[in-house]
Amino acid sequence: MKNKKTLVLGATTKPERYAFRAINILTQKGHTVLAIGQNAGEVAGVKIHTKAIPVTNIDTVTLYLNPVRQRDYYNYIVEAQPKRVIFNPGTENPELYQLLELNNIKIEVACTLVLLATNQY
Repeated sequence: MKNKKTLVLGATTKPERYAFRAINILTQKGHTVLAIGQNAGEVAGVKIHTKAIPVTNIDTVTLYLNPVRQRDYYNYIVEAQPKRVIFNPGTENPELYQLLELNNIKIEVACTLVLLATNQY
């Protein structure tokens, strides 16, 4: 399996949250993970940053932020030029879909955990 460098937006240290589970599974499957969340911390050896960090060669951005909170990251995501952005359940955002399409970034409305579990990531 190819290492897909992934940026998790909406990362958290709370074990009951899907973003926490995604970071754990992504790292277990050998993907390089970068994480940005509201609160600093660490999950599976991945440092959670509270501000945008410089990123290069991002394959996937997986969103765990509601559409209102996503607005702060629109330019950041576009400038990162990922191959795709995964909109997990509850993060669907037609406004951001349009912006990504204009910048030739693939949109995937899916669940990262399901994609990983079914080897479709």
